[in-house]
Amino acid sequence: MPKTLIEPFRIKSVEPIRMTTRAERERCLEEARLNVFKLRAEDVLIDWLTDSGTGAMSSRQWGAIMEGDESYAGARSFYRLEKVIQDLTGMRHFVPTHQGRAAEKVLFTAVCKKGDLVPSNCHFDTTRANLEYLGVEAVDRVIAEGLQPALVHPFKGNIDLARVEALLRKEGHRIPFGMLTVTNNTGGGQPVAMANIRAYAALLKKHGKPFIMDVCRFAENAMFIKMREPGYENTPIRDIAREMFSYADGATMSAKKDGMVNIGGFIVLRSDEWLDAVRNDLIMMEGFPTYGGMAGRDLEALAVGLEEGIDEDYLRYRLRTAEYLGERLEANGVGFVKPTGGHAVYIDARSVLPDMPIAHYPAWALCNALYLEGGIRGVEVGSVMFGRRLDDGTETYHAMELVRLAFPRRMYTQSHFDYAAEVIAEVKQKAGQIRGVKIARQPRFLRHFTSEFDWV
Repeated sequence: MPKTLIEPFRIKSVEPIRMTTRAERERCLEEARLNVFKLRAEDVLIDWLTDSGTGAMSSRQWGAIMEGDESYAGARSFYRLEKVIQDLTGMRHFVPTHQGRAAEKVLFTAVCKKGDLVPSNCHFDTTRANLEYLGVEAVDRVIAEGLQPALVHPFKGNIDLARVEALLRKEGHRIPFGMLTVTNNTGGGQPVAMANIRAYAALLKKHGKPFIMDVCRFAENAMFIKMREPGYENTPIRDIAREMFSYADGATMSAKKDGMVNIGGFIVLRSDEWLDAVRNDLIMMEGFPTYGGMAGRDLEALAVGLEEGIDEDYLRYRLRTAEYLGERLEANGVGFVKPTGGHAVYIDARSVLPDMPIAHYPAWALCNALYLEGGIRGVEVGSVMFGRRLDDGTETYHAMELVRLAFPRRMYTQSHFDYAAEVIAEVKQKAGQIRGVKIARQPRFLRHFTSEFDWV
């Protein structure tokens, strides 16, 4: 076969992109108060803000939508999806939610209390915010290699077992459960090894703590295990995923990622210990347990999407796409988190803007520059997202200043990636002209979504 890896699908429907000028983008960004979240999507050429719910559904999924049962209670579509999820995860109890942050909110509200502590490799933004809103301390314990963008390591999403064990010994009375995110979004979409998952599960069991996984991108993590972990090279993705789930006591998922749908999420639990509390909170926050905030048509689309998301031809293409852009950036001297992750490429803003003070938020500044130069919308994963303003007015800063370019599934073609590589190279050449920002207005939680900025 030829070496060129083609998209394992044909395009059946298209959506036009409005081409904008530099002057138009300057006006749009000013009106958005220098926050790309506030841009109108129609003013964006390539929208890589997130891979959450932004992908293209298949013809099979669109067909399944017509089968949706919109009954309030006991809908046929619920039971169809329940069977798919039980078969994939091996867990008895399936609780639907409208998206991942809702699954987190429902589970944490049912299980956590003020003063608790939850360890993970890295908590992403909504996970951390949902915990902190309840007065729970969210503690990151990713391995040291996971905080070094230029370092190549096959499983930079691994949790540091020694540091977690020390935490369990010292603060075990505060820990209701341990978490793990696969793949590790905060740290560059990096995978977690099966050996690490297995060892973490054993460690938590030794200390009598349940193990909860955030499995938004479980299929991508399974593919990395197949490609990189000895002993799994001939194992089907479904079997790898089943083994991953077998070590956990429960999981939350934003199905808008590897579920291949535009909306949806769920909680799965192995035992019924927390089930009543979870379902009671679900009814108050989301809806009846057999729809949980999702329409019947979305339940049907997800049942198909979970099957399509573990297809190896698709996953091989998916991971190769990120790798391809990484190769283009490497050729142009642009630093990024290595090796590339599954759903995104994370540019190391400090490599592009080495002289910009951290107080001017270099990753945020680089996000703005990518939009101004080429209409590309990414997202900052740095000190705006994970820093905070303390009561005395001082700021805390994140360990890394990254710009995540997250790729919607089955949407963009190679020419879009070639265009993006050219824009990023151009931005690097003009680094001396890129302006930093200062925060003019911010909320208490998840400030990156709605904060307003001024140029420094």
